[in-house]
Amino acid sequence: MLFNKVSRLGLLAGVMFLAGCVAEGGPDYRPPVRPGPSQPQMCPMIYAPVCGERGHSRKTFGNACQARADGYRIVGNGQCSSRPGQGSGPGAGWGGERPGRSPHQGNRPGRPSAGACTREYMPVCARRGNDRQTFSNRCEAERAGYRITGGGQCR
Repeated sequence: MLFNKVSRLGLLAGVMFLAGCVAEGGPDYRPPVRPGPSQPQMCPMIYAPVCGERGHSRKTFGNACQARADGYRIVGNGQCSSRPGQGSGPGAGWGGERPGRSPHQGNRPGRPSAGACTREYMPVCARRGNDRQTFSNRCEAERAGYRITGGGQCR
């Protein structure tokens, strides 16, 4: 008998709970689309600055991968320019080289250039006058004003 009263009370409580529930919309109702979790973009920690553009916004990134991961289009190598008069027209607004061109291309041997090189190890043999030296990569050699004579260590 006690069991009957408890089960009736439980049934009554369940019916009252369900009566309070409300269904949204009719047969054509579609719940709003929720964006799924975005996949994290893994980018190397190589410093090769680029200027990226998204809409009318330009921003300097540490490398092209980081710019693309944030949804930016690469418009130039190097930092974006903030100088007046350089922010209009295609490709303007950045103070570096064109995409695909090394920042050290065109440097004359014997003239050290300013700039940062990556820490990648890809040894090259280079020469300046009668001095031959092995550098950890092409950028380091060109930055020191040497002319590349071959890949690998000097022999």
